[in-house]
Amino acid sequence: MNTSDETRNKDNVVDIFSGKSLSKLDDERIIRLSPELDGLEMLYSNDASDGRMFSLQVLCWGLKASGEVVGLVPWLNQIMSCPELCDPLNGHWEGYYDPGIDDVFEEPPIHKVVELETAADYYEYQCENATDIIQEVPDTIGTHAILSADGFQSLTLSEVISWRLYFDGSIVGMLADQDKVISTPILPGDECLYPAQDNPKFKYFFQHHIANKIKSQDPEAIAAISLLVEDEGV
Repeated sequence: MNTSDETRNKDNVVDIFSGKSLSKLDDERIIRLSPELDGLEMLYSNDASDGRMFSLQVLCWGLKASGEVVGLVPWLNQIMSCPELCDPLNGHWEGYYDPGIDDVFEEPPIHKVVELETAADYYEYQCENATDIIQEVPDTIGTHAILSADGFQSLTLSEVISWRLYFDGSIVGMLADQDKVISTPILPGDECLYPAQDNPKFKYFFQHHIANKIKSQDPEAIAAISLLVEDEGV
């Protein structure tokens, strides 16, 4: 079978969960990451914001198999592409923001595009398994995972050490198993790390300022947790 036949077959097969063709899903697969180190943010709004916009720090930039570059942020229980943001209150992406120069823009920084394209060409991996590790980058924005086994009656906040990219394009946050820590500091690739999503107690990711509010029992943060609990039907 030639390449064009394979492409047509993928176009004709639709994933029942996303409604997208297999070729479209393959194009959206993340193949390379670059950490955001200059403090750029994502702006978003929602139907309940009354015209206000909110911001989150961009974790990293991702290069898709299609060649598109997007900002990525921890969002609820996954990593989300900024332009594809889906908020429980019908929120949507408004653009990227550089607080240093107070500038809002829609296209990724050109230096990140060049970096990702160059790195992808240099590190051209040939993998056989979907779970082969392509890359692991450190968390630079203080992300925490919230863990709970009793319907949020008690909570544990665990620092995300790194983010691991697999060949199938999935990205997981890596937590430290304290029973397996041998030395500190804990760095990406340490044998004590495991994917947050593999922990049955894992619920959501939060950036450090929200995590700190949760730790201090801030009323607004606790109210936000309550809304998430209601959405889950706990």
